[in-house]
Amino acid sequence: MGKIGIIGGSGLYKIEGIENVREVSVTTPFGKPSDKFITGKLEGREAVFLPRHDVGHRIPPSHINYRANIYAMKKLGVERIISVTACGSLKEELKPLDFVAVDQFVDRTNYARDMSFFTEGIVAHIEFAHPVCEELRRLVYEAGRSLNLRIHNGGTYINMEGPAFSTLAESKLYRSWGMDVIGMTNFSEAKLAREAEICYATLAAVTDYDCWHPQHESVTIDMIIQNLLKNVENAKQIISAVIKNISPERNCACKDALKYAIVTDKKLIPDKTKKDLDIIIGKYVRA
Repeated sequence: MGKIGIIGGSGLYKIEGIENVREVSVTTPFGKPSDKFITGKLEGREAVFLPRHDVGHRIPPSHINYRANIYAMKKLGVERIISVTACGSLKEELKPLDFVAVDQFVDRTNYARDMSFFTEGIVAHIEFAHPVCEELRRLVYEAGRSLNLRIHNGGTYINMEGPAFSTLAESKLYRSWGMDVIGMTNFSEAKLAREAEICYATLAAVTDYDCWHPQHESVTIDMIIQNLLKNVENAKQIISAVIKNISPERNCACKDALKYAIVTDKKLIPDKTKKDLDIIIGKYVRA
């Protein structure tokens, strides 16, 4: 039975209730992860927690080592990741302090970040039409409902570059596209998790109306953090409820995402790449 990974965003730097706590440093071929990993048992399940911005929020979205973070989760035996993220709302009905169980992404970083493991002599084309694990996403939504929280079933997360917030023109443009929430981190994680055959779901905590709303033109980090702190306890409750209901076995397509994705002739893949990616591609391409 694989471990449950939890990635905490702004305001969520630790998870209470984890038993048998250990801090683990993980080395990866892609450099250093955001921080040490907190491992232990949560609701009776093996869990791994990582604050994506480091404790104290020292790493901006554009400088997070997403590859190292997801690779390390894989190395630690994580099979499912629940990501908690602060986001802005682009729709009136998605109010500050609401949650959204995101089901789609649009990337506006123009691939300025390293968000693929397949760059050194190996090519893989994963299916990504549905970028989150529907089984895990559904559990996140149902957990929120069971706790009588305001959680919305599905929504499109547009991933901007940051670290500055949107201009008014950008905010209006994203609304015209039908986007639901806006953030700076989760697209990269979702893509890498799929490449690593890890189930991934986003729990988006709405902190503000971005800058499009006439009554909320000035979005400040203080406003965002204050709203997120109000919701952080609810986010922790949702995570605990999800973990209680996760099946030991995975029946989704995420677990076999690479089965037909690797197109490079196995004989031509560099030995170093085979070695570096063994925990990801090993069952298809032996080092």
